[in-house]
Amino acid sequence: MNKNATRGIIIFAILLVVFSAIAFVIPFPKNGVFWIAYLCGVFAILFQIYIFKSSFGKEDARSRFYGFPIARLGIYYLVIQMIASIAEIALSRIIPAWVAIIVNLLILAFALIGCITTETMRDEIERQDEKLKKDVSNMRELQSISAALVDQCSDEYLKKEMKKLAEEFRYSDPISSEATKELEADLRSRIGDLQQAITDGDVDGAKALCGKLSNCLRERNRICSVNK
Repeated sequence: MNKNATRGIIIFAILLVVFSAIAFVIPFPKNGVFWIAYLCGVFAILFQIYIFKSSFGKEDARSRFYGFPIARLGIYYLVIQMIASIAEIALSRIIPAWVAIIVNLLILAFALIGCITTETMRDEIERQDEKLKKDVSNMRELQSISAALVDQCSDEYLKKEMKKLAEEFRYSDPISSEATKELEADLRSRIGDLQQAITDGDVDGAKALCGKLSNCLRERNRICSVNK
């Protein structure tokens, strides 16, 4: 258990003790409304352990950051429920039990719906982030290969063409899609051939491949632009 989790449990334990002291030390009538209000208040405090575990339980820092809205909703629920519970305990002589039940159920329902909705949104954002990370990895790798090939060129004209090609890769749309998958496979194959041609000293073949790669890259960028 890390220090932040321990501190959180201590805070909630203190809140539980204070709430219980208010409920039992002050001579409120211990009727049905009292127990409904008290148990709902205790549940709201204990529920924070689940909320904070759900919000910050993952090791990934980004996931923890996205968990803040869930934790904030949990705190809102706790504050509102504490106010409602104390008010119900203080007015337990005049409030019917059914009113206390309805009020507390509504508070809990809104809290649960809010937490579920926010957690679903958090999961979707994480899924999209992970998908985007995968979508850009292919082009980032091709950019890196094209940039590295510049220094391997001994022919000055070829080096100039390679620099131009590396710049085209650098400023191309990095996000892959189903529509660009075939072209990217072609780019990967051709850049592999280009790498081999440079290694073998085939300057003319390398120049021809630079032109083909440039055309293929322009076509990919056109498709990316059309599909946005």
